[in-house]
Order: sequence, then C-alpha cells, then structure tokens
Amino acid sequence: MAAEEPRPISSLMDLSGRVAVITGAAGHLGQAMASTLSELGCSVCLLDRNAEALEKSANQLRTKWNKPVEQLLIDLESEDERKNVLAWVTQKFGRADILVNNAGFVGDSALTGWVVPFEEQEIGTWRRAVEVNLTAAFHLSQVLSPLLRINSKGSIINVSSIYGVVGPDLALYQGTAMGNPAAYAASKGGLIQITRWLSTVLAPDIRVNCISPGGIARNQPEPFQERYIERTPMRRMGREEDFKGAAAYFASDLSAWVTGQNLMVDGGWTAW
Repeated sequence: MAAEEPRPISSLMDLSGRVAVITGAAGHLGQAMASTLSELGCSVCLLDRNAEALEKSANQLRTKWNKPVEQLLIDLESEDERKNVLAWVTQKFGRADILVNNAGFVGDSALTGWVVPFEEQEIGTWRRAVEVNLTAAFHLSQVLSPLLRINSKGSIINVSSIYGVVGPDLALYQGTAMGNPAAYAASKGGLIQITRWLSTVLAPDIRVNCISPGGIARNQPEPFQERYIERTPMRRMGREEDFKGAAAYFASDLSAWVTGQNLMVDGGWTAW
C-alpha cells in the first residue's frame, strides 16, 4: 500500500465543517477556546449558565469569525439538563466532533463551606464541585459520544488544573480572601484520570486529552500574584492566549495520534 501524501500544517489545523461543544463558554478561558476553534473554521455550541455573558460571547464570535454559533443556557449541576444536550446539538447541527469540558466550579462570595479551613469545608459544597467539575464532564462525554464517534475523528478535551496534579502551597494565600478547597483538587485530579480511562475505552473513534492550566492573572490580590510569579519558572501568571495553542492542537488533526495525555500549561509550575 502506497504511503499517504503528508498533509501541510494548515490542512491538519483546518476545522472547517466540524462542530465543537464547549462548556463554561462564557468564561475567560472558554471564550478563548471558542474563539480559537472558530478561527480554525469550526462551528461552535456555547454552553453556560450566565445568560447575559453567553449572549455577548456568541455575538462577539459571530462578528469576529463569521462562523455558525449557537448557545445553550444550562446548569451543569442538573443531570436532566445535561441529558438534553444531545438532542439540542443534533437539532442545531446534526453532528458533534469536539467536546471541551471546560466549565469549572469556583464558587462565589455567598457560597459557604468552600474557601474556609479544611475542618469547615462542607460536604454539600464538595458534592456541588464534584458534580460540575467531574460528573458533568463524564456525563456529557457519555451523552455526546454517539455523535463524536460518527466521523471517527472525535476529540474530547478536558480542562483540569495544576491542582489536579500537585498539592497547594497555602502560604500563597496568606493575607487574602483566597483559598484552595479540597473538592476542587479532588475533582480536577479525577478529571485527569477519567481522561486516561476514556482514552482507551473510546479509542479509536474518539481521542480524549486534558489541559491543566496554571494560575491565570485575574486581578488577584497583589501579594498573591507576587508570590505566585516568584514560584513560577516563567516568572509571570498565565493569560488566556496561552491556551489557544493547546486547544487548537487537541481539537485538530495536529494531534491525530495523541490520546490519554495531560498537558501542563503552567509556566513550569509543576516542573520544580
């Protein structure tokens, strides 16, 4: 059998005709990934629970890249709402090629039992974090797998964290209202392992990989930023642009023979 003619990089990166489903798509990182895939020619389905931000993100994408964009308001804590995603994507596009499990449970100022000392972290809040960060990713991968299999080029991208790999240095947070809940670390670590599990079970039709971001600059208190940067080999915090290459790589045929991997995009944080 004659060897296939090698394709140029531009062809390997081309996502024209493909459809991506992205959770947490109205957030900073979700927007960056959606924009990346749209730029490469992909149609995108944006999933988020923030209606105003979701509408704004969708309109910005349509204007910037002139590619099809659909949005779905969804609470990823709801099993019933997650079940409806397959029918919705099928009705809107009739296919799905890429799933980005990006949504993350990070809490807010009104949430109890979250950013508190270990002894005060609440089981109810733990369950909510695991539901969004881990169970929803498992469930959506399961729900959408029939569509992802069809063209034998399916790609699932899970978004974990450095804290799914290493433990926290709590000294970073001293003097701030910030913290590092156990449920966040446990759910993100589980997401890395389900990546490995799914990669062998869903092969060869669907590839499953993971991106683990380090700290991204989001106007955190200056003492925290200074400590974090000092601890980072690249001597800065991350920015959304730093994740575009990883998203493009795992979503496209650039990584056609890559599955089960966890890529640390962290400025070297976990290399020490």
